[in-house]
Amino acid sequence: MILPIVAYGAPVLRKVAGDITKDYPELDKFIADMWETMYYSNGVGLAAPQVNKDIRVFVVDTEQIFENQEDDEKGKYADEPGIKRVFINPHIKTFDGEDWAYNEGCLSIPKIREDVMRPETIVMEYMDENFQPHTETFNGITARVIQHEYDHLEGKLFIDYLKPLRRKMLQGKLNDISKGKVRVDYKMIFNK
Repeated sequence: MILPIVAYGAPVLRKVAGDITKDYPELDKFIADMWETMYYSNGVGLAAPQVNKDIRVFVVDTEQIFENQEDDEKGKYADEPGIKRVFINPHIKTFDGEDWAYNEGCLSIPKIREDVMRPETIVMEYMDENFQPHTETFNGITARVIQHEYDHLEGKLFIDYLKPLRRKMLQGKLNDISKGKVRVDYKMIFNK
């Protein structure tokens, strides 16, 4: 089932999400719905707070980034061919490498894209959909997408990384998004 995505301004987007146990009600269905919602919305990642659940779950598919790139662009990112993965109760242990800029967007903040600086490498502990524990290192674009989705679990948004003047310049657009004055081709919930 395609779930509605909450828009900028929703309190759940600013709340720190809580860990879950393997007996979380209908977790398999929820994860399947998150995948369906992410693909329907043309996203590469989706966090539970974006669909109005304050739990530590997100999904990422960076494989599709590399499938859609031209051959001359493939060398840009160190992590080809990407990953398709469910992250439950994730916690970033370390950040490493140089910070690098990339133009990010967010399904909860449609029509706004900005360059954001993030470290190139992270080490993360998480559980998969079978509650098997993993500690893994991620690089490049995959590390960036994971950090973006992880931020949702921490109550942060990519616009929080912008300089104050740039955020002030975007405030009118952000206010419009929170009031539903934006056109998207996926389901959204607004704080009118």
